[in-house]
Amino acid sequence: FVGPSGMDGAEVIDCGGKCLAPGMVDLGVKVSEPGERHKESYGSAGAAAAAGGVTTMITRPDTVPAIDSPEVLEFVRRRANEAAPVRVMPMAALTRGRQGREMAEIGFLMDAGAVAFTDCDSVVTSMRVFSRCLTYAASLGALVVGHPQEPELSSGASATSGKFASLKGLPAVSPMAERMGLDRDMAVVEMTGARYHADQVTTARALKRLARAKDAGLDVTAGVSIHHLTLNELDVGDYRTFFKVKPPLRSETDRLAAVEAVGSGLIDVISSMHTPQDEESKRLPFEEAASGAIGLETLLPALMRLHHAGHMELPTLWRAVSLAPAKRLGLEAGRLAAGAPADLVLFDPDKPFVLNRFELRSKSKNTPFDEARMEGRVLGTWVGGVRVFNHT
Repeated sequence: FVGPSGMDGAEVIDCGGKCLAPGMVDLGVKVSEPGERHKESYGSAGAAAAAGGVTTMITRPDTVPAIDSPEVLEFVRRRANEAAPVRVMPMAALTRGRQGREMAEIGFLMDAGAVAFTDCDSVVTSMRVFSRCLTYAASLGALVVGHPQEPELSSGASATSGKFASLKGLPAVSPMAERMGLDRDMAVVEMTGARYHADQVTTARALKRLARAKDAGLDVTAGVSIHHLTLNELDVGDYRTFFKVKPPLRSETDRLAAVEAVGSGLIDVISSMHTPQDEESKRLPFEEAASGAIGLETLLPALMRLHHAGHMELPTLWRAVSLAPAKRLGLEAGRLAAGAPADLVLFDPDKPFVLNRFELRSKSKNTPFDEARMEGRVLGTWVGGVRVFNHT
């Protein structure tokens, strides 16, 4: 880039014909601090984000304790500023302790810097509490991030119901549980006028309901994890717990429906849904193992799988990991423009490599892409014009 003036003495970087893009904005990153720093800290997550081309982490409040008060939020922001080389924007809990019984201090938490409110995968089952939360959030213009799932049907499930789950003998949940959860959430959004983002919409049936909500003019957006776009239920294979995520991996039909929805813009956001789990949490029988997979450092090469398979062009993919999440959260990020923050990623979309999970910077190594052949390498990452990662 050459500015109109004031460029004398500026560093010149030869990108060698590679791709330069806005840094990614990852909506829904789990950092296990406070409470479980052995799984992930702001230092390790920030290093992984920088190496993965993620310049802004939107972090989840499912910590121990939950981020449900201005005091805990202030601790998180201070730790993030001290330890992470990338920008960290925290979400806060929608209800106290993420217990679904009493609304959190949404107004005070907004004043303290919360960019959105969510109970993550702890669905607020009380319609009275949920509608009250959304009504109050709507009055403040706050964004509520929901996890569309019927909690009783999905409780204890580790797979999607169908032939594969039956063959493997895994406790399973019908894909309809996601549609039912989204039905409920959309009804409350319509009633309250709240701003709502569904963190993960992963089934064809739920996508049809999402389309109707958008057509009706509701202020709703939706996301999907990169794992649900690039993997399906068969990848679980012989009970490979690194492939156990929440919601569970879906059928190939549902995966392709989600890919198509990203391409059309029905799904707005792609996230890593970074969820670190230690070895002890994963070295258990499949149905007992913890759910979740890390994804900060593998987000870009996984995105390139979709590009190289011919599903989407790079601008379409990049909209979903940069501009769309930034716009939904009201952040000055996700674009290359005069006056915009110089949050940049330089990458080679065609660079092949075999992923070794032990080389990843996250403290936890629970990636489903271990030993996978991948294409796409981050070469450099800048935050606010400062280089925070350089591939050597």
